[in-house]
Amino acid sequence: MIHPREIEISGLPLGAIVEAILFAADRPLSADDIIQVITEAELAPLLEQEDIESVIRDLKEQLEEQGRAFTIQYTGGGYCFATQPIYHGWLEYFQHHNTKRKVSQSAIETLAIVAYRQPVTKPEIDHIRGVDSSYILRQLLEKQLIEVAGRFEGPGRALLYRTTPVFLQHFGLNSLDELPRPREIEEILKDDDMAEHRQLMLELKSELKPLPFFEEQDPERPKTPDNRNSDEQ
Repeated sequence: MIHPREIEISGLPLGAIVEAILFAADRPLSADDIIQVITEAELAPLLEQEDIESVIRDLKEQLEEQGRAFTIQYTGGGYCFATQPIYHGWLEYFQHHNTKRKVSQSAIETLAIVAYRQPVTKPEIDHIRGVDSSYILRQLLEKQLIEVAGRFEGPGRALLYRTTPVFLQHFGLNSLDELPRPREIEEILKDDDMAEHRQLMLELKSELKPLPFFEEQDPERPKTPDNRNSDEQ
């Protein structure tokens, strides 16, 4: 039986093709995604998930043996190139100055509510935060960190929001199961580097509890005058 590393398509090694596809991709790709790209682009032999996974393991080993600054990791439900953690200190400048990916404190707060309560409506988010979240939700939608997941089955038919694969990739998660539990959040916040975020996160965690308000009242009910100003103001 031929080993995946020996497979060639149009005279090119399968490993090189997979490497090129991952390098050009703007999102993590699953083994099935990679197979689809290859079979649509060329008359290729029948490929299995195991073939792609084997080739990716070989690529990762080659990168590690060569001492390269990057590797291939599995995140957000697929494979993508990523820098080795040891080099992250030199990359902080780009991480903090990339305006396209920069997420404000208000956005992080809103994103945490969506992540832990999804699918969740805007009125529920507004109630937890005590402020209108329209502007922040639009920002998160534009950054593709959240998406519309349907409508609430009740009065008002409010839109439901949930996180996306881009959210998983952005925070280095493979699935929502990897989100820290409340007890783990407390452990993380004990780190001195997290001191400035400790109070915000603890206050947010205390708000993430069942809300009978939304079981009894119209989720699209207009906000009362005592609500604070919106984030946009």
